[in-house]
Amino acid sequence: MKLTPSQVAEFEEQGYLFLPSLFSAEEMTVLNSEVPGLLAQHREEVVREKGTEAPRTAFYVQTWNEVYEKLARHPKLVEPGMQLLGSDRLYMHQFKINAKAAFDGAVWQWHQDYATWFNDDDMPSPRAMNIALFLAEANEFNGPLMFIPRSHRRGRLEAGHDVTTTSYPLWTVDNETITRLVAAGGIVAPKGPPGSALLFHGNLVHASGSNLTPWSRWIVYLSLNRCDNAIRRFKRPTWIANRDFTPIEMLDDNCLLRHAGAHRTAAE
Repeated sequence: MKLTPSQVAEFEEQGYLFLPSLFSAEEMTVLNSEVPGLLAQHREEVVREKGTEAPRTAFYVQTWNEVYEKLARHPKLVEPGMQLLGSDRLYMHQFKINAKAAFDGAVWQWHQDYATWFNDDDMPSPRAMNIALFLAEANEFNGPLMFIPRSHRRGRLEAGHDVTTTSYPLWTVDNETITRLVAAGGIVAPKGPPGSALLFHGNLVHASGSNLTPWSRWIVYLSLNRCDNAIRRFKRPTWIANRDFTPIEMLDDNCLLRHAGAHRTAAE
């Protein structure tokens, strides 16, 4: 799926691009039917919220679930990444489902993803990005992603390593810096139905609040990196920071629907 010149220009100017209802309801049924079982598993790749059994993040899902293995190579997600990163040789630096569980989903502090990729993984440059697909509705109440538009233009900011606020350590931006950035760019929180997608730059400053509602806010993230920008430090496990730099080979647009059809046939 190719982005239009105006979409590319919007991404480069704002640091993000929102594509509502990119995937069909049938495709989302296929994806969402897998999620409860994935998040219920007790394995090292499924991180729980601090002090509770609520799931926070399920990492590396594309290697242990066949539906998400297909999503990780879907052209609606991978091809725009190739276009925006200027290379057809991308690998999956990270793949995860962030759960933001009903009532128990905790915050994600203000941060740039590239700060973590640089400090923890020694990624040479910010020629990497996120593709986020809404698995559940994101609304104003259930902890939607918040972006500071154009903050990616400031480059990599100074960050502190927060290892106490949540169950997942993060390189975060201090309140004084956030105040200045918001004064210049404001805050946006794109919201929409399942199947909507967000593409955003690795240096875009973002966060999300806690979820106090009865509605879980599931999002799957593909963190795509150029193969010639591969990480050089391997202190994090490969299920968090992938050490396999094999270029992604895309499938076709109907790969998820074919999976659904195969399962229906098998059931019959």
